[in-house]
Amino acid sequence: MTSTPMPHVLIVDDDEDIRQLISEYLTKNQYKTSTLPSGEHLFETLKSQPIDIIVLDLMMPGTDGLELCKQVRANSTLPIIMLTAKGDETDRIIGLELGADDYLPKPFNPRELLARIKSVLRRAQQEKSNNPLDPNHAEKITFSGWTLDLQARHLVSPNEVVVSLSGAEFRLLKIFLAHPHQILSRDQLLNMTKGRDAHPFDRSIDVQISRLRQRLSDDTSDENNELIKTVRGEGYVLSSQVDIIA
Repeated sequence: MTSTPMPHVLIVDDDEDIRQLISEYLTKNQYKTSTLPSGEHLFETLKSQPIDIIVLDLMMPGTDGLELCKQVRANSTLPIIMLTAKGDETDRIIGLELGADDYLPKPFNPRELLARIKSVLRRAQQEKSNNPLDPNHAEKITFSGWTLDLQARHLVSPNEVVVSLSGAEFRLLKIFLAHPHQILSRDQLLNMTKGRDAHPFDRSIDVQISRLRQRLSDDTSDENNELIKTVRGEGYVLSSQVDIIA
């Protein structure tokens, strides 16, 4: 019987005590870890060994976590959990929009970080196994004249205009394209994008969908204005034929 390889976590934090705390706790829980005190050698590390998830500090000397997250997301779907000592809600939102999969403020309980790592890795594995839009299986997806480039992570409109997407918009659009003509509730969308259920008053998905609709408004035809429809009392649905370009 072949044993399952230990997930490899890369910890990037300028605080040596934090790096050691996380590394020791994860090692005790059957995870392989590597650590870096800054982002200086991050990309060399990613090229030299297989990493399953990055735990990335927001505030570091040199290139900060937000910029590193943005750079990683430009070429990779590697899961990222951001850590920060700042309580500013704006930083959390920016981090998630740049493509972070989760966010944990300092100080934190290592057990909670472990739970979040497990959740993010489980969700990433499910997407890789079940989602035909995984970059390993497709390069581009076309729908109603639009093209989503999975490598460049941008849209090309029917008028051949390149439309940039935030990390959150990119993930949300991929979910709709993976489930065309299927009604997706707010709970489902929030769980698939962030790995948690919606709070009764949580309207973050509505805000993201509004932004995504604005991105899809380059073409003013009625068809494109109705690409993502609201189904009252149920959720949202992408009303378009979807084609995969491998």
